[in-house]
Amino acid sequence: MTTIDTPSPTPAQTPPVRGPVTSASYSITVRLSADGDPASIGRIATAVGSAGGAVTAIDVVESRSDGLTVDVTCSAADAAHSEEVVAALDAVDNVHVRKVSDRTFLLHLGGKIEVSSKVPLKTRDDLSMAYTPGVARVCLALADHPEDVRRLTIKGNTVAVVTDGSAVLGLGDIGPGASLPVMEGKAALFKRFADIDAWPICLDTQDVDEIVRTVELIAPGFGGINLEDIAAPRCFEIEARLRDKLDIPVFHDDQHGTAIVALAALRNALRVVDKELAEVRVVVAGGGAAGTAIVTLLLEAGARHVLVWDREGILSPDDDRLSPAKLDLARRTNPACVRGELPDALVGADVFIGVSAGNVLPVEALQHMAERSIVFPMANPTPEVDPIRARAHCAVVASGRSDLPNQINNVLAFPGVFRGLLDARATEIRPGMLLAAADALAAVVRDDQLNANYIIPSVFDAAATEAVAKAVEQTARQIPGATVDLDEDGLPV
Repeated sequence: MTTIDTPSPTPAQTPPVRGPVTSASYSITVRLSADGDPASIGRIATAVGSAGGAVTAIDVVESRSDGLTVDVTCSAADAAHSEEVVAALDAVDNVHVRKVSDRTFLLHLGGKIEVSSKVPLKTRDDLSMAYTPGVARVCLALADHPEDVRRLTIKGNTVAVVTDGSAVLGLGDIGPGASLPVMEGKAALFKRFADIDAWPICLDTQDVDEIVRTVELIAPGFGGINLEDIAAPRCFEIEARLRDKLDIPVFHDDQHGTAIVALAALRNALRVVDKELAEVRVVVAGGGAAGTAIVTLLLEAGARHVLVWDREGILSPDDDRLSPAKLDLARRTNPACVRGELPDALVGADVFIGVSAGNVLPVEALQHMAERSIVFPMANPTPEVDPIRARAHCAVVASGRSDLPNQINNVLAFPGVFRGLLDARATEIRPGMLLAAADALAAVVRDDQLNANYIIPSVFDAAATEAVAKAVEQTARQIPGATVDLDEDGLPV
């Protein structure tokens, strides 16, 4: 799921609209007692449907001569909708709600990741080699040859997922403890999609110096650093300083992962509408971490006409209200000092990319875009404009939602990026690697597959991670000084 920076609400925003599609993320299991009437199960299913829920399973837990105990599993559109479904069930004649279990919370009980041993520890010999006294020989060898640490320890396949909990999944500043489930999930995705061992590092500070120093101190145990959910503009300085200090890659997924997938999706969307990146007019909503990275990568890829909108309006270099980061963004995108609000920027535009806040754009504004327009409202959990209604006005629509076609999801990028970086023994990450990742991801969608509803591969398409990893590894090896030098046997020199 794409992480974004959320500006303060503006008067143009409207109350969130419940999505038309139910989701497993709001899935519940309701234990019910019902009478022995054979029609009870039918009335239960009908009640869920009448409340707008979707029944996924009805299991009989206990059967008695006078009735049944059943577990009804169903999905809803949001938390309030789940309560409406439960109320509808409780209103069924001769049915009593005994217990409601939220399946998402149940999945998180005890956490989502664990540490397991890669070697057997069953005998005295196993212990003597994996631990004392045998391990001492390996430690002494590494003291003499520190370049072998990546080869003889977990460092070569381990990433630290570092956050201060200040900009979590569009939820904002919820702190390090509350952010831990997200970081656990990120670590699980690393393992699932790229077989990388990642670990959450949730820091109880938002002080730039403390964060930089802490990461610097733990870096010897990791092959890469994934910065996650750190608010702008603090994240820019943290990333820059760590890249300068460390000899391992530092990657801010909220910025660069989002940018890679957005560019890949845009490349294919432009193929659908037969337009060129250098010629189209692009509007980006959101001048925070994700928006800045997207604009930077678009410009690197050859885009020439970009405007950025945020809470101050269209970012203009003559606006003295802008922060240094936004002023730099304005100078790189708006030399003509165009002013106005988001609908103004969209007049005649070919592409809209949103990484800002939910419902900041009225759907009617899309009809003023150029013909065969492309719209990517990616704010999470509520997009800038309803993607379903947007389809009436645009040729191609993509969003961060998993329940609609064309999901722009960072999991398409970061596992492959780090797989490639680790395999190349990269010491840093360069813009060329990001462009290579985006191009490789776009190319996963073959010409015979490409259409307006399929511009980006599924997150479960193994070819996506493999293609991105290969492109990043090859590009890293071609850049002088970007990787550890190896001898002809593949060993560090």
